[in-house]
Amino acid sequence: MIRFGTGGWRDVIGDGFTKENIKRVAQGIADLMWEEGKTDKPVMIGYDRRFLSEDAARWVAEVLAANGATVWFMRRSAPTPLVMFTVKDEKLHYGVEITASHNPAAYNGIKLIVEEGRDASVECTARLEELIERATVRSIGFAEAEANGQVVWLRTPFNKFLDSILGRLDVETIRNAGIRVLFNPMHGSGTYPLMAVLYTARCTVDLMDANKDAFFGGTVPAPGLRQLGPLAGRVVRERYDLGIAVDGDGDRIGIIDSDGEYIDANKILVMLYYYLHEYRGWRGPVVRNLATTHMLDLVAQSFGEVCHEVPVGFKYISAKLDETDAVLGGESSGGLTVRGHIFGKDSIYAASLFVEMVCALGRPPREIWADLVARFGTHVMEEDNLTFAPADKPRINHLLMVEKQLPVFAGKTVTKVNYEDGCKVYFSDDSFVICRFSGTEPLLRIFAEDETSEGARALIGTMKAFVMG
Repeated sequence: MIRFGTGGWRDVIGDGFTKENIKRVAQGIADLMWEEGKTDKPVMIGYDRRFLSEDAARWVAEVLAANGATVWFMRRSAPTPLVMFTVKDEKLHYGVEITASHNPAAYNGIKLIVEEGRDASVECTARLEELIERATVRSIGFAEAEANGQVVWLRTPFNKFLDSILGRLDVETIRNAGIRVLFNPMHGSGTYPLMAVLYTARCTVDLMDANKDAFFGGTVPAPGLRQLGPLAGRVVRERYDLGIAVDGDGDRIGIIDSDGEYIDANKILVMLYYYLHEYRGWRGPVVRNLATTHMLDLVAQSFGEVCHEVPVGFKYISAKLDETDAVLGGESSGGLTVRGHIFGKDSIYAASLFVEMVCALGRPPREIWADLVARFGTHVMEEDNLTFAPADKPRINHLLMVEKQLPVFAGKTVTKVNYEDGCKVYFSDDSFVICRFSGTEPLLRIFAEDETSEGARALIGTMKAFVMG
């Protein structure tokens, strides 16, 4: 059974991610196009640098062409934000990105992008799953599709994307700052666009881990604390002002300060919201998911604005951002988007704005953050995964979501429990703990925020012990 999670369909290469299944997914997309009467425009196909990604993109193109579609194809790998931007800018109905994002190297997958460059809705992917189950695959050779004019090679796919970002930046301020950046694209597809933006803004930029490596240097292509130790070490030794990392398909972000400190997505969201609201004069609310810092709520409240909470899944963030004209929205796992560019995770624009912020304020991020902590208090988030046997999932789900049982949290007063997406427990001191099932792996993901790391870990430990029985 092929199932789409919050980030598309992902599976282990050679197990579920096979040529047969890839073509089944492509046929489902083609059948969806015909069912919705949306065959009049090309389908943009991009792919990251994982093993089998380019081949999979060609197989998708062969099926779509056999079903009468025209495909826009890339001569090189492309980050997901580029495909989203192109679908939005060219008013296409669909785009496809071959990627497993930040998952381990053994995985690959397919992400469906729909009109306005948005992640496909739950309703859309549910219908797609139904169509895939009964799909009869039709396919032609790639060379035949190219000869028929059904495969169109894009010659300058990055130009409008880059111009859109540069047109929104204070490029002159960046040019005058003389900032030095060490950039780690984590062997992924996000290298070129951010390099082009930073070079245009006259930053001094050096690269690491920019070669194509299907094993991602033996780690996972996620810009988290554990993965960015080598980047942090070089930033300190070689005296860079910033280290920037993006994940395998270039839509998630991590930052390293000049002293080697890791700046996670929670801090990036808070700092960018504060900067854009107070220094750029952008007015509007902010959006976060259930597993993202409550410090955003306090910052928004201080502005007389609202922080909107939505379920996990970036489609919910982008929908709420559009509905409320929010300044930005994001999640603790590294994805965020800023008003005006695209509706999906947008690390390239976010990284560019972060560079602008540092240059405009003339201070390292740790000093900007220290001022915010002094004003809004300390918020520390920890996370952990609980691995379980697939047969144990019904028991865990019944315990938390049906019986709605909770452990006793020592020293905490529960004020609310939210079952909208997993189980989130809110406490009177503004701390919280949330656990929810992964959409792609047999994991229970547990996040907690408290005044201290020890407090957040204690909340996670209590929840894990309770679930494990």
